[in-house]
Amino acid sequence: MDIRIGALTHPAVIALLEEHHQDMLHHSPPESVHALDLSALSHADITFWAVWKNNELAGCGALKELDNSQGEIKSMRTTKKFLRQGVAKLLLEHMIDQASTRGYQTLNLETGTMEAFLPAQKLYRQLGFEVCPPFADYQEDPYSTFMAKNIS
Repeated sequence: MDIRIGALTHPAVIALLEEHHQDMLHHSPPESVHALDLSALSHADITFWAVWKNNELAGCGALKELDNSQGEIKSMRTTKKFLRQGVAKLLLEHMIDQASTRGYQTLNLETGTMEAFLPAQKLYRQLGFEVCPPFADYQEDPYSTFMAKNIS
């Protein structure tokens, strides 16, 4: 598998991000959905990666800089065809490495609380993330689980 930076204009990436957003809306009320749109993912403080296998999109994810010491994982999604094939783990390990290279001390994320989010929570725990209080501008929300990993 090949992890490439960018590709936000690729039709397969756009479709996957739209699927991601719609799925989030299916499981959580709109005010509890924190998925970023294409415009937000294009900001200078966000690095977006797409995972490709034989030039077919397998997944995506982004790393947002919150400040000089911490980042946030955003828009993690695996295509249905590549579920349970290690795409999310590969990309998450890549983003953890990138956060470490950038000198971040903490890597944060927000994910849902519903049953559909349990596989993601399991992966995050396997890679050292622990439940934490809300960070950045987030507020307590029954539809959100906040997690962090110390990487310093």
